[in-house]
Amino acid sequence: MRSPKDTMPRPRSLRLFWCAVIGAGVALSGCSVFKPSVVQRGSLVEADDYNKLKVGETSRSDVMDALGSPTGRATFDDNTWIYVSMTHVLVPISFPQVRKQDVVVLTFDQNGILRNLRSLHKNDARYVTMAAGRTPTPGTKINIMQQILGNVGRYNPLSQMTSTYGGSMGPMNSMNGGPGHGGSGNSLP
Repeated sequence: MRSPKDTMPRPRSLRLFWCAVIGAGVALSGCSVFKPSVVQRGSLVEADDYNKLKVGETSRSDVMDALGSPTGRATFDDNTWIYVSMTHVLVPISFPQVRKQDVVVLTFDQNGILRNLRSLHKNDARYVTMAAGRTPTPGTKINIMQQILGNVGRYNPLSQMTSTYGGSMGPMNSMNGGPGHGGSGNSLP
C-alpha cells in the first residue's frame, strides 16, 4: 500500500527545474554542431616565403624548393605559375565565406629566371556575374508540338530485332502458318 506522500504530486518548481536542466543540456550538446569550421585550401604560401624570391636572380628550381609546386599554370603560357591560398569558413545552413585569399603570380623568362612577382589579395578580386539575356543558337525555332510530332514514327525498337526464337521470324509466326507440326493442329492420322 502506498503512503499519502507517494500519491501527492511533486511541487511545480521542481518539475520546472528538471525541465530547465534537460533543456540546457540539449541546447549545449548541439552547440558544437553549429560551430563554424575553418578550412584551408590551396597552397599554404606565406608572405615570408615569397618575399625571399629575387626578380632577375631566382630560378624555377629555387621557386620549387621555396614554395613547392604551383597550384596552377597559365592556360597559354607555361612560364606563368600561380599559387593560390584560401581560408574558407564553413557555417552550417549558409554559404561558405572566404576569410582570407592570397594569390601569388610568378612569371619566368625563356631561360627559367623569375622576371615578375605579383601578390594579389581578397580585395583585388573581381567578382564575375551571370550575363543577362539568352545565348543565340543557330537553326530554326520550333515549338514543343513540332518537336513531339517530328519524332513520331522514327523510333521502332523491334525494327532491328532478328532472332530464330522470337520476333517476326520466330516459331510462332513461321512460314508454315502456326505453332508446331507445320500448322496441322491436333488432327489424328
